[in-house]
Amino acid sequence: MANITKISPLAPAHFPQLPVIAGVRFATAAAGVKYQGRTDVMLAVLDSGTTVAGTFTRSATRSAPVLDCQAKIGGASDGPAAILVNSGNSNAFTGHYGQTSVATLTQSVSDITGVSTDRVFTSSTGVIGEPLPHDRIIAQLEDLNGALSTESVEAAAHAIMTTDTFAKGASAQVEINGKTVSIAGIAKGSGMIAPDMATMLVYIFTDAKVDQTSLQQSVSGLTDTTFNCITVDSDTSTSDTLLVCATGASGADASGNAAFTQALNEVMLDLAQQVVRDGEGATKFVEIRVTGAASDADAKVHGLAIANSPLVKTAIAGEDANWGRVVMAIGKSGAAADRDLLSISFGDILVAEKGWVSPSYSEDEAAVYMKAQDLVIAVDLGLGAGSSTVWTCDLTHGYIEINADYRS
Repeated sequence: MANITKISPLAPAHFPQLPVIAGVRFATAAAGVKYQGRTDVMLAVLDSGTTVAGTFTRSATRSAPVLDCQAKIGGASDGPAAILVNSGNSNAFTGHYGQTSVATLTQSVSDITGVSTDRVFTSSTGVIGEPLPHDRIIAQLEDLNGALSTESVEAAAHAIMTTDTFAKGASAQVEINGKTVSIAGIAKGSGMIAPDMATMLVYIFTDAKVDQTSLQQSVSGLTDTTFNCITVDSDTSTSDTLLVCATGASGADASGNAAFTQALNEVMLDLAQQVVRDGEGATKFVEIRVTGAASDADAKVHGLAIANSPLVKTAIAGEDANWGRVVMAIGKSGAAADRDLLSISFGDILVAEKGWVSPSYSEDEAAVYMKAQDLVIAVDLGLGAGSSTVWTCDLTHGYIEINADYRS
């Protein structure tokens, strides 16, 4: 596997200071699942009464951990809960062995922490098709359980990384009935990122009290406009998992609360965009805004057609203001479009309108704009009120370098 040492030029200056979420503790360990000399296992244990919601990849080849988590979401919620994550091996496409690994890990976590097996959620990320050496993880569980701390969320963010160049975290706070509610989340993801739920692995924790049905409704709805609106390379992972856990420790009931939902949306969107900023080999962060579509669904189809086009993405990497590639992507998307009604802008620069290049367009001005790290491509279809925003990155030779020898 390529040795990833250079931090993405789009990375935040530092890992954010996340609030402590009462009712959840973390610990990490170096189990040597694949990587040497770094942590690769994270355990989180949550207090009794924590509700858990989640969304997952819809891949037809999703992993054993994903299938197990899906089966448990919406189940019992009266006891403590636990999340066990390993990086380096996805435990995907491993047949009955994968199911055995999940069952063995789940039972081992239960034996050591006292959490019921139907409240133990596992995730694995990394190479596909290799048996998970779960014994290496089990050997660390006693130490992990003894090291659990409310202060270890940043360490947890590092332990779940694979080709990520930086750990990802985000938080928000909101007042509900005079009580402060905190939300903190971590994520991993860099490649094999495309909207079919979310990105790789995401864990969000809040001390709000939220019933499971309300929490699931919020998470499912917000996923569609956050994690389902990002793409790095148009490839959907076998392991995508998003879990949101509400411990209730603050005593503030946020079920159906609009302010809480908005705060949760901020955390989810922040994490989603950080994944794009860590896209393998990325040098540009691109927001694609589509308006005037026949429907929101059509707008998203157009946005993703642009975002996933190798020709658009390589032009962005080369800082080439090749707006013809955007026209191409719109034309091939399959959603409704009229050549003579659409307009295209790069930032504030009107590039094309009414089926032709804009009379005010300046190639030199656009070339200067394309040198920026953060770019906006705006498209108006002129057909209706539908709109959508998606986020992507450029496609560089760095992506090839990372993925050409991922297993080597």
